Amino acid sequence: MTKPLHSSETNRQIVKTILLLSIPAVIDNFFQTILGFVDTLFVSQLGLIEVSAVGVTNAILAVYFAVFMSIGVAANVFIAKNTGAGNDKKAGKVAQQSILLAVIIGILFGLISLLFAESLLKLMGVSEEVLTPAASYFRIVAVPSVFISLMFVLSSILRGAGDTKSPMKISIFINLLNIALDYILIFGWFFVPALGLEGAAYATLIARLVGVAGLLWYLGRSNDMKFSLSYWRPDKEVQYQLLALGTPAAGERLVMRIGQVRYFGMIVALGTNTFAAHQIAGNIEIFSYMIGYGFATAATTLVGQRLGANDLAGAKKYADFCVLIGVGAMTILGLMLFFLAEWAAGFFTKDIQVIQQITIALQIDAFIQPILAVVLILTGVFHGGENTRFPMYVTAIGIWLIRTVGVYLLGIYIGLGIAGVWIAIGLDNLFRAVLLGLKYKNNSWMKLQSKEVEEFTQKAVN
Repeated sequence: MTKPLHSSETNRQIVKTILLLSIPAVIDNFFQTILGFVDTLFVSQLGLIEVSAVGVTNAILAVYFAVFMSIGVAANVFIAKNTGAGNDKKAGKVAQQSILLAVIIGILFGLISLLFAESLLKLMGVSEEVLTPAASYFRIVAVPSVFISLMFVLSSILRGAGDTKSPMKISIFINLLNIALDYILIFGWFFVPALGLEGAAYATLIARLVGVAGLLWYLGRSNDMKFSLSYWRPDKEVQYQLLALGTPAAGERLVMRIGQVRYFGMIVALGTNTFAAHQIAGNIEIFSYMIGYGFATAATTLVGQRLGANDLAGAKKYADFCVLIGVGAMTILGLMLFFLAEWAAGFFTKDIQVIQQITIALQIDAFIQPILAVVLILTGVFHGGENTRFPMYVTAIGIWLIRTVGVYLLGIYIGLGIAGVWIAIGLDNLFRAVLLGLKYKNNSWMKLQSKEVEEFTQKAVN
């Protein structure tokens, strides 16, 4: 658990504290993303139909992730707040209630996947040749959704207590396992038959199962939370608090993902090659998100802990530094995306037309990276301040009014193709960065009483 900020703490010490939390979170997120990335890399050797099948499946799973992540956000915030206040019993109770909620929601989404796989995929506008393999892959990875929900929530519980290293260690291990299983199950090895696309799905499933077991083991060893058998009994008050904070966070991600489903359909209309190029570019670009999410995780935890300790100035200072460092890191990554775009695209396909489109997408995205850093990290800051509603409103306007309309106007109507799609994505992020930045600057990002905000703002001015 991190220590309260003292006036004697230097900027160098603050940066060190942030890096100690954010770097393991970045590595953790990086290796979690590898699960989908490696699947796409191996599956791309099977053909573009299989790549599209994984792509549309992951787009739907992203909606599931939105819900599971929202429970994790709420758990992270409340556990950080209680550990910052030194209330390890309440932190333990929140952790156990979060796990209970994750199990219930995970089972529910698993049943939805079992019964409505084809219907959900058809909403994506997939062709008949993609539907059958996509449905098979989707059911294998999504029916056991309880493991996905537990992965998100257990990792968030540990991060809320200031432990970002344990989730990182688990992510590294299960991704190495996933890579080995991908190779064996997709292409076959000795007595193991080649399962193709289904092999990729089974590899991901096994890796997640092992990950849940590992996270539970680390959680049982935690000294920052006290657990009790009585805490497994559903507590209406705690569940309400989790849902009240998590629902807007889920709404934010759902608005984003549903918007993506809508404009994915537009990209599909541009042709199979364009959609495959967009999907591959997204899989490459997602590594940049890992840096932003890592610093956002650190911001949520540190801000929550500082506010739990009634250290408003410390919360603001840590938030400032998280944004500055994150923007710098993602600017560097943007430069790498610009100059290495064509080289990275060559790992996924040998089709010249597809490579050209991937390169265009990534070079446009390179200029979006610093803006994206502001969006991701300030969202984490707002969450740490128990304000999940404003990011949801901003995302709703951005994704539906700017991004979706922009994809149609620039990509289809004007005819810019994949370039228009990624320009629209950039305009959406710019809009959200400006609105989040203005509210943050006005010190209205924390869920505090107006008197507390006024006193804090007056001190900041003086």
